[in-house]
Amino acid sequence: MSRIKNPNDVMVGLVLIGLSVFALVLAWPLKPGTLDAMGPGFFPRALAFLEIGFGLAIVAQGLTRVGEPFERWFPRQIFFVLASIGFFAATIDRLGAVVAIAGTVLVSCLARRETRIIEAVLVAAGMAAFVVLVFRVGLGLPLRVWPWGNVY
Repeated sequence: MSRIKNPNDVMVGLVLIGLSVFALVLAWPLKPGTLDAMGPGFFPRALAFLEIGFGLAIVAQGLTRVGEPFERWFPRQIFFVLASIGFFAATIDRLGAVVAIAGTVLVSCLARRETRIIEAVLVAAGMAAFVVLVFRVGLGLPLRVWPWGNVY
């Protein structure tokens, strides 16, 4: 009899722990400093340790609470979510925030077959407008909004 009652929680907790250990290894060469004079490694280490704690809590929950069994993995979802991240990285500097955000939302919507194109376009337009209003207008960050011209 398996001691794991919720394999989904156990796997998520282990992934969080693994990612945070990786972040901790990357941040280890940075000097942490002290609470009074924090160094560049203080915050990454603190977040990594915090994430390890969350991962351990999720694993413990997976061992004690009954949950749903594993579902079948679908490569379509993984591919389109990763492709949307790649699209954003490739377009944010060259094509601006509006195209990058709208394209990211539209590409990620392809991960689900039941997505309605009208809803996806509305969400993409809303997200693009939100990003421009918050980061460019509200915070005044030097953000390229459109692909044409120097719109910084």
